[in-house]
Amino acid sequence: MNNADKLKQSQAIVKAANQELSAHSSISHNPKRRALLGKTLAYAGAAGAAGLTGGNALAQALPIPESNRTMGRTIPPEDYGMPSKYESKVKRRRTDVFVNRQNFSDWSMTPLAQQLGTVTPNGLIFERHHNGIPDINPDQHKFVIHGLVHQPLEFSMSDLMKYPSVSKFYFMECSGNGLTDWLKPASKTVQQTHGLLSAAQWTGVPVSTLLDEAGLLKEAKYGLAEGADGSAHARSIPIQKLLDDALLVYASNGEMLRPENGYPLRMFVPGWEGNVSVKWLRRLKLGEEPWNIRSETARYTDPMPDGKWRQFSMEMEAKSVVTSPSGGMTIRPGVIEIQGFAWSGNGKVRTVDVTLDGGRTWREARLEEPVMDKSLTRFRYEFKWDGSPMSIASRVVDSTGYVQPTVDDIKKVRAIVGFVQHNNAIQPWAVSSSGEVTNAQFG
Repeated sequence: MNNADKLKQSQAIVKAANQELSAHSSISHNPKRRALLGKTLAYAGAAGAAGLTGGNALAQALPIPESNRTMGRTIPPEDYGMPSKYESKVKRRRTDVFVNRQNFSDWSMTPLAQQLGTVTPNGLIFERHHNGIPDINPDQHKFVIHGLVHQPLEFSMSDLMKYPSVSKFYFMECSGNGLTDWLKPASKTVQQTHGLLSAAQWTGVPVSTLLDEAGLLKEAKYGLAEGADGSAHARSIPIQKLLDDALLVYASNGEMLRPENGYPLRMFVPGWEGNVSVKWLRRLKLGEEPWNIRSETARYTDPMPDGKWRQFSMEMEAKSVVTSPSGGMTIRPGVIEIQGFAWSGNGKVRTVDVTLDGGRTWREARLEEPVMDKSLTRFRYEFKWDGSPMSIASRVVDSTGYVQPTVDDIKKVRAIVGFVQHNNAIQPWAVSSSGEVTNAQFG
């Protein structure tokens, strides 16, 4: 390329930058926008100057990539789209902090640090299984409502899908989320500490629709939801919740449920611990009292300071976590954007504050719309980091006025021993002067 050609190329770059500036002149009053446009012009100007001097300086001009020079791959006539091979590191991970000795009862965790929006892709939604994942043919699956009803009902999947459905955005969280990190930083990453959390658009039939058709007897106070898996996992659910917002879900994010998430049918109970959203649902039996089965006595209960155990603590109270920067990451001095998620099983997120000094002072973060009931809300906070060590964390307040507690706050009302669940405490991350981010704890 001779000097004349180089000059023409650099002039074209400057012209393109000027066209972008003109196109966005209507919002040039925005300081951040002006700064971005300034960078564009600075780049173009540098390229133009380089073109006049010749030599290797023109390497700053945007090169033509190989993808511009070759044919791309074809798409098969019938295909299911998959993530790029360059995103292969973004995966659900089986628990690797509290490691089970066998594979049939375990859980897999969502990579929250890599979740870019408030909806979790179907292949990354966390899962908990008690006796493996069943392979259920939807054409053969049956669901029944029986017990204290006027008319017991049996449904096939095709029957259920003929009923008017709703699609709702909700988070779902396992009550064991954070159980390894109550008293010490046992986990390294946010996937390990908080990965039993996901959010999706859930599609299905309101339970109330079918209970109305079956006709509840006045004695009915609880419904027993039971799954068709090898463990026959079941939970007692109060009738008020079933009639309020519980769903019989068969789809998430626009497609049928994945097998590990309950295909072809699951109960979904918004804002409550994930284990009551029974997967592979086969029946709902109405009764006068809770059944007090193993999942309500030996499991999914909370130790109290007086030596007793709390049952049916199913609401997931307000919680938040910083996902970036978080454990396992490294940052550099300069402008840093703190990002994270906040949620509440009792309503909407009202505010989120972040701390840079271990909880001594708090600063209000910006909430990203939409802010919906019982859904994940993303928050952001920008600051300039000077390289000094710091301890960062977030704290949410929900629409009921509930403030996310510290571990010490929770210790005042509950006993924290052994296999304890419902950890909604503030999660701190320590940042060293080298920029390394690690798990930390403070009261």
